Amino acid sequence: MIEWFAWAQVAVAVLGGLLCIGLGLLGRKPTDLSMGATALVELLLLAQLVVAIVAPFTGNNASGSLLEFYTYLVSAILVPVTAAIWALIERSRWSTVILGAACLAVAVMLYRMLQIWTVQGL
Repeated sequence: MIEWFAWAQVAVAVLGGLLCIGLGLLGRKPTDLSMGATALVELLLLAQLVVAIVAPFTGNNASGSLLEFYTYLVSAILVPVTAAIWALIERSRWSTVILGAACLAVAVMLYRMLQIWTVQGL
């Protein structure tokens, strides 16, 4: 896996999460900015899925459990989608905070996936 891409994903998820939480605490309902930040996190997760599928064919194998890695990946893909659907239905300032919390949860999952792929088992 490309390490800089994984770190960029973690950074985008953290920044998106902090942005959404900040907007929610300021009393903003879900806006294009908060939904866009969550959508960017989701797009990067889908790119991560493609990279994770292609990487073993290029000789870049995971050093940890692939079952754990893909469990985190599938969970991380589902969290922003679920939060976005709930935010579109609820349309309150707290749903913006939930978008932020979802992005931060994804950042933690991405960090764990990076550990599984690169350093676990060494």
